[in-house]
Amino acid sequence: MGARKTSGKRKSGGKSGGKKDKRPGQGQRAGTSFAGASFVRSQVLGSGTQTTKIDVQAYAAVPTALNSLPGLPQEFTGREDEIAKIVALLAPGIGSGATVGSVAGLPGVGKTTLAHAVGHAVLDKGWFTAVQMVNLRGYDPTPVPPEDALEALLRALGVAAQHIPPTLDEREGLYRSQLDALAREDQRVLILADNASTSDQIRPLLPARHHAVLVTSRHALPGLGARLFNLHPLQPDAAVDLLHHRLEVADPDDHRVEDEPAAADELAALCGYLPLALQIAAALLADDPDQPLSERVRMLTDAGTRLGGLDDGERNLRAVFDECLTRLSHQEADLYRLLGLHPGPDISTPAVAALTDQPADKITPVLRQLVRARLLTQNSQARDRWSLHDLLRVHAQEQARTTMDRGRVPRRRFEQARTRLTDYYVRHSAAAETHLQPPGDAVSALFAGRDQALAWFDAERENLLATTHSYARTQTAMDLGFALGHYLKWRRRLQDLATVRAHALEACQALGDTLNLAGAWNNLGSALQDLRRYTEALDAYRTALDLHRQTGDTHGQAGAWNNLGNALQRLRRYTEALDAHRTALDLHRQTSDTHGQANAWNNLGNALQELRRYAEALDAHRTALDLYRQTGDTHGQAGAWNNLGNALRELRRYTEALDAHRISLDLHQQTGDPHGQAGAWNNLGNVFKELQRYTEALDAHRTALDLHQQTGDTHGQANAWNNLGNALNGLRRYTEALDAHRTSLDLNQQTGDTHGQAVAWNNLGTACRGLDRYTEAITAGEKAIEMLTQDEDWARTGEAWAEFAATLKASGADPSRVREAWEQSATAYARAGDDEAAATSRANVECPPGAGR
Repeated sequence: MGARKTSGKRKSGGKSGGKKDKRPGQGQRAGTSFAGASFVRSQVLGSGTQTTKIDVQAYAAVPTALNSLPGLPQEFTGREDEIAKIVALLAPGIGSGATVGSVAGLPGVGKTTLAHAVGHAVLDKGWFTAVQMVNLRGYDPTPVPPEDALEALLRALGVAAQHIPPTLDEREGLYRSQLDALAREDQRVLILADNASTSDQIRPLLPARHHAVLVTSRHALPGLGARLFNLHPLQPDAAVDLLHHRLEVADPDDHRVEDEPAAADELAALCGYLPLALQIAAALLADDPDQPLSERVRMLTDAGTRLGGLDDGERNLRAVFDECLTRLSHQEADLYRLLGLHPGPDISTPAVAALTDQPADKITPVLRQLVRARLLTQNSQARDRWSLHDLLRVHAQEQARTTMDRGRVPRRRFEQARTRLTDYYVRHSAAAETHLQPPGDAVSALFAGRDQALAWFDAERENLLATTHSYARTQTAMDLGFALGHYLKWRRRLQDLATVRAHALEACQALGDTLNLAGAWNNLGSALQDLRRYTEALDAYRTALDLHRQTGDTHGQAGAWNNLGNALQRLRRYTEALDAHRTALDLHRQTSDTHGQANAWNNLGNALQELRRYAEALDAHRTALDLYRQTGDTHGQAGAWNNLGNALRELRRYTEALDAHRISLDLHQQTGDPHGQAGAWNNLGNVFKELQRYTEALDAHRTALDLHQQTGDTHGQANAWNNLGNALNGLRRYTEALDAHRTSLDLNQQTGDTHGQAVAWNNLGTACRGLDRYTEAITAGEKAIEMLTQDEDWARTGEAWAEFAATLKASGADPSRVREAWEQSATAYARAGDDEAAATSRANVECPPGAGR
């Protein structure tokens, strides 16, 4: 090691020592027991707990070695599993040699405190007679060399200063002799070697046998051959507990965590569940007992000031992270700063290659070095993906900004890196999107097929969304907003879809891109429609239509008319919807767009079904099916078969309807569309109910529910619960049916779907009637009627009045009130154009059915 002064009479000649070196004897006889003894300056004072005091004149890093552990902080929590695993390693009788464990983790994760906790645990078990600690300060500017660490440990073991030899090899030999002497007395020592940076610091401290060493480091130190324990940030609940306990220690009457549980959760998350950050935040809160947690959260929410808000005057998280960079090579530190340009939560090796303009095989070893330094994490499942801890990502972003502020040359270099990264995401998104479009268009060779394209989108979704947000009002946001549409709709990420579509529109407007503006409005309308924001969707489609007219884009006009018709259907303006779809069909014919015609026919059929013109709807869906076959669109065929099955069910052609829905299910399974599969299962269940095959219906709706849960489709789940409840009603399992309809009602309330709530209330009334709970049934029926009337859904209003009449009859209500309900039912059905249902209700007015339910 280099020349440096450390302590006592040690000369500055370092390891060599020259002719002045002497070989001293041992400070204690072999076999002397130090258990229960106390030492001051290596002098035995008496029996008791062993302690050591070492005076060191500090010219550089000062090693310390203590054989009594500091107490654990009262807020220490959440490490029970880690302690148990390490303690199990240190049990007596495991192996013939010394036991060596290594705890590795990022800065501030609590490695040292965990080591202290392990020391206390093994002492409590009586497995060790002493615990010696030495802080190797491996990440200080001048780490403790192993000879200095050995000097501290030898003193702690009772060797007088004048007897400690000057060279590393001699000290190492004496150290092992002392430990062997203790081993012969069946005494066992645990060495806690804290804060090591290299294996060279540790290797001379390893005993030959009997004893144990527990190392803490930011690095894995593979050269030690130790059992490695990777220490991760705390779990969210444990992180909140740490905050609570720390504040309670400062003031037992501090109840801010209990008073603001949501803010406590958010504060723990903003601290990245990192113990050091949590302790700093808690100290700042303790120093300001009147500060609400929500105020501290607001201070830390801005990434630009987050690290500045984690400085309590004694501990500074930014300084800790800054110091980490001093241990990196220039290339490693440069890559760390470049990663600060990436806006997403993780990054793939190909994306890093684009960012750095380096081949993947050249940059991967540098990434691995950052992993070894615990500044980066490699995904254990997807080995080509890497991530920074949240607070390290904030630090890397700061470092990137600082570098760019140094001058024109570094700024241009980092801007070029950022451009390469965004170009990579835009190019691959556009390429993947070609595999999700309807058949007929060319597909990119960047992906082998649809499955690979979907897998890439799945892996990069969060990064693409973050990039779109970070580059708002730019070409990048516009390109990604267009490229992500098919994927996000396929995966039912509907809120994300609306967000990126809005970004694309905003970017078109900011860039003055009139060529894509109409398409952006059209896409936003579709996203809003999927979110059931139908009036806003209608406005967006009309804007798109006007812009397409201005540019003379017939194909664009056709698409806008088709979408406009869909929105009108959702608003129950079925006659207008029918006209819109016919207009779209005419325009698609003008442009010879076969696939567009298929879409128009399919949607026209749906409008006809809503108008109860089922025979015409059947013809429309069959035409759509033929056209989808011509274009080879399997997904389109699946949708057409599903709609065709619905029309057949309404025509009471149930066997054909079952066949249609089964074909639809098979096709959706072929394309891997879980949302489409859920719809097919749901409709199969509806047909089974018509055939009074309620058990099969129940199974079908449960399958639909599972699929909707898998895709996170809350609205689909609400429908499935509702239909499941109807099947249970058919089986006279009224209590279960009631629970199912209540669940449907809750989900519809979550999504704000008032029409779905009305249907759920109607079915709730039916279930309550089955349970003879007439007062609740009547209340539910009244709510359903009121809500359906407000929605002007006259067909379902007629159904609700009919159910209400049946409930009144079963409850023994006045016959005039029952007749009035049937009259209202007939009137509503007539307004819906369902003359057959209206006639049935009128017949009940004139000749009520017999008593009973």
